[in-house]
Amino acid sequence: MCPAVLARLAILLAFHSAQPVVSAVDGGRLCPHQCVCYEHADLVDCQGHGFQHVPGGLPHGTWLLELGGNNLSQIRTRAFAGLWSLRVMVLTNNHIREIQPQAFFSLSFLEKLDLSWNQLRFLPVDFSASLCALRELRLEHNDLLHISGSSLENLESMEKLDLSYNELVSVGPGVFRGLSRLRHLYLHHNGLTAVQQGSLDMLPGLEVLLLSNNNISQIDTDALAPLYSLAVLDLEGNNLHHLKFKTLINLHTAATHIQLSGNPWSCDCELHRVFSKILHVRHLHIEDYHNVTCQKPPQLAGASLAWVDSQLCIAETATVLVITVTVLVTVVAALVMAERNRKRNRGKNWDAESQTHT
Repeated sequence: MCPAVLARLAILLAFHSAQPVVSAVDGGRLCPHQCVCYEHADLVDCQGHGFQHVPGGLPHGTWLLELGGNNLSQIRTRAFAGLWSLRVMVLTNNHIREIQPQAFFSLSFLEKLDLSWNQLRFLPVDFSASLCALRELRLEHNDLLHISGSSLENLESMEKLDLSYNELVSVGPGVFRGLSRLRHLYLHHNGLTAVQQGSLDMLPGLEVLLLSNNNISQIDTDALAPLYSLAVLDLEGNNLHHLKFKTLINLHTAATHIQLSGNPWSCDCELHRVFSKILHVRHLHIEDYHNVTCQKPPQLAGASLAWVDSQLCIAETATVLVITVTVLVTVVAALVMAERNRKRNRGKNWDAESQTHT
């Protein structure tokens, strides 16, 4: 258990030992205006009431807090102070542009946080400082331009992270280094241009990696190597023209299902060889191979790689054969000419020796 949780636990125990148990009637009186508090379930529903700030007077025993569909534009420092028991918080469909430092200071037991459908452009450096129990974080449909490793470094219990539908153009090395328990990482519908070596380090338990609908044209050879548990890799709808066999063979997994359709593949003999090798690797499964289509050369545009792959190397093979035959003919001709010259010179030498003896 992380130090922040231990500290909050001590404060929580002290708080409960000093306060009497709140009755059902008293619990009802603690409910903020316009919110609905379910006393026996510790659920507080404040959604869709136009709140511009987090309402005060929230019951300390709240387990689930619903604040979706309001007009929140920022989360202020210690906005949820005293909510030691909170496990689930929903802040979706607001207008949140800013999260101030220590905004989630007292939420050391929070397990699920939904910040989707807001207008966040960045996360504060200390975003995860008190969130070491968080298991699921939803940040899809925001305006995130950059993710810093320091913002996520304390999310040691994280299992699912959704960063889809943002404006991310790169994920640098070590960004997810603290998320050793992460199983699902959603990065689809961003502007990523490459999968860099080191960007997926320290994710030994990652099972699902969604990278579809980005602008990825390059995957570093060792970028996927640390993913020992990867079961699903989605690379549909990117800008891949070629692929190195070593990039995928570095996935040392029991079985990985890969999606590669919707890319502008340049179909040539080398690409045919790469896919032929991949298709014969037992633990790699190209799920949509028959939907992998060519963009180049123009005469093959729109054609399925599975349909034309056997023809891609014919021209190259014919060229190699022509060159080989030409070289062989040239070598044989040179040997024949050399033998003729040797015999001719030998005959001349014989005649010269005969005249000398005469």
